[in-house]
Amino acid sequence: MINGFNKIKPETFEGNAIQLIGHDWFLITAGSETSFNTMTAAWGGLGYLWNKPVAYIFIRPQRYTYEFAEREDCFTIQFFEKKHRDILKFCGSHSGRDVDKVEHTGLKFFTSENGSVYFEQARLQMECRLLYSDDIRPDRFADDQLLKNYPKNDFHRMYIGEIVECLQKV
Repeated sequence: MINGFNKIKPETFEGNAIQLIGHDWFLITAGSETSFNTMTAAWGGLGYLWNKPVAYIFIRPQRYTYEFAEREDCFTIQFFEKKHRDILKFCGSHSGRDVDKVEHTGLKFFTSENGSVYFEQARLQMECRLLYSDDIRPDRFADDQLLKNYPKNDFHRMYIGEIVECLQKV
C-alpha cells in the first residue's frame, strides 16, 4: 500500500473510461516534487497500443502544463470522486503561471518511485511513461466540422504514455 492506495494492474480498475474522461474529467500532472503543474482535461483515452496498456492525453501549447510535459519522461493522470469537482473546476479555469493550484485547492501530493506527482484526494491515478507525442494537424481531419474546436488554431499535442503504475484508493 502507498499513501492509502493499492497498486493494481491497469486492466483491472473498475469504471467506464468514456465516463471517467469525458464526463467526470481528470487531472493531467507533469513535473517533479519541486516543480510541477496540473490541469483539468476531458479529452483523452485509455487503451492498448504497441503491446502495452496506454493513456493518451491532449494538451494545447499555451497551457502551462505543456512546458512540463515537454521536458519530462512521465506524466500522471488522476480521477476523482464527484465531491472533488470544485478542484477540477479550479484547475481547469486557472493557470499555474498565476496561482498555486495546490495551495488554493488543498490538493496534497506525494511522488512515485520515479518522482512523478500523485494526489491523495484522487480515487484512481496512473503514472505514464512517454512513448510518443505529435501535434494535431488541421490537414489530417477527415471531418472539417471538427475544426470548430480550434477557432484560434491552437491545435493540441497528443501524448501517448505507457501506464507503468496504477493506484486505486483503498
